[in-house]
Amino acid sequence: MVSSADGAVLGACLALAAATLLFIFYIQPDASDLAPHRSKLDQLMERRDAIYDNLRDLRFEYRAGKYSEGDYEAMKNAMETEAAMVLAEIDQVTEAA
Repeated sequence: MVSSADGAVLGACLALAAATLLFIFYIQPDASDLAPHRSKLDQLMERRDAIYDNLRDLRFEYRAGKYSEGDYEAMKNAMETEAAMVLAEIDQVTEAA
């Protein structure tokens, strides 16, 4: 036999489960939720900062003896080239604005 308190708890659990399923499967997100919130300039500046951090880490690891001089120079040149391309894109975006 189910007491009234147990029935209330069971009813609340079923209602919560139904509401959760409706929310997951039937409620569509607003279009503004799907739009990117970062501008192109923000993305480029974030990429630039990541490259600078990677260069700093690379220099530290080279000094710690993890890389040979040839490997270090090759990776450093690749990162510096990528940084130059990102900086050029930042210049294009800021000039266009």
